[in-house]
Amino acid sequence: MQPLNVYALRETFNQERILLCFNGPFTALLIEEIGTALRQHLQALEAAPSAVADVFAVYIEMTQNIRRYTLQQNLSEARAISTLVVSQAEAGHYILSSGNVVTLADGQRLVNRVGELAVLDKAALKAAFKAQLRRPRDTLDGDSAGLGLIDMARKATAPLQALVLPVDEEYAFFQLHVVL
Repeated sequence: MQPLNVYALRETFNQERILLCFNGPFTALLIEEIGTALRQHLQALEAAPSAVADVFAVYIEMTQNIRRYTLQQNLSEARAISTLVVSQAEAGHYILSSGNVVTLADGQRLVNRVGELAVLDKAALKAAFKAQLRRPRDTLDGDSAGLGLIDMARKATAPLQALVLPVDEEYAFFQLHVVL
């Protein structure tokens, strides 16, 4: 077996302006440690404090949603592997991309919800956030991604993007991209 060309990987990361990449199962401790490292890295790059706060908030929302879903679905270790990439666009924006295995139905529901949010302007997103806050907890039907997804859309500088790639007849890989 040929060893991984870490230098080539590093060069790819540099070309793509990737600041952080993780591939594996998220634990509470790991989310905390990576979050601390991400915040320190952004501060070392002298990112604006508001950008650091937004990137950190979206990172936490993404990773906690993935972890919660993985635990609720009791996914196998192989299906619990998730991916997170934080990169910086040429214009100075930060891009957070995450992906995890979901059921096909859940993946399609999430893509539909992201599509609904993508067409809303800032005022409509604010109204949707307030309406979701007012909903009684017992009517949420396990929709814990509601507020978090709306909040990510409110922080974003471009509409959220989502994609579902089928893995097999039952599961898919859900991807979410947020530009801050």
